[in-house]
Amino acid sequence: MQLTALKQDVITELAAVYNQVKDEAIMNLVEEIVRAKRVFIYGLGRERLMLQAFAMRLMHLGVQVYMVGDVTTPGISEGDLFITSSGTGHLSTVAALQSIAQNAKARIVFITAHPEAPLPRAADAVIKIPAQTMKDSSQNKTSRQPMGSLFEQAQLLLLDTAVILLQERLQQKDEDMEKRHTNLE
Repeated sequence: MQLTALKQDVITELAAVYNQVKDEAIMNLVEEIVRAKRVFIYGLGRERLMLQAFAMRLMHLGVQVYMVGDVTTPGISEGDLFITSSGTGHLSTVAALQSIAQNAKARIVFITAHPEAPLPRAADAVIKIPAQTMKDSSQNKTSRQPMGSLFEQAQLLLLDTAVILLQERLQQKDEDMEKRHTNLE
């Protein structure tokens, strides 16, 4: 296959999936973040990388945000928001952490391709990304890309879209965000 055609295939797949993400789901994410006292984010693998990019932007917006697993992450409590992602709808660590968040009376946003799974069903809000995940790639491959790449790419786009909406909602200019950018580089 020619590289030009492959590039077009990747963009076409991503646009098709991203355009199916419900606007209400993204707006719900924004509202959950605005209402939260603090935001705690957890994911694994490449999904974690997308979530870390989102956490960085939340910090740039002035949101009190933590990546679960970092040694400086405090305990979660009522009024906090736990955002997690599992394309497949289940990971044992997500199950354990979601239970802790629920017991602490924190709200939960779950990003997944499988909202019918038990963990997403137990969340306060679910964002469905209708894309192939690792679970799907071996059974019903629908993407030209390997494993969960399409899910992860769409996740980054939807989280960056939420950042733009949050920037407007929190009345943060680019200059405000740049002031919070690290200078330890």
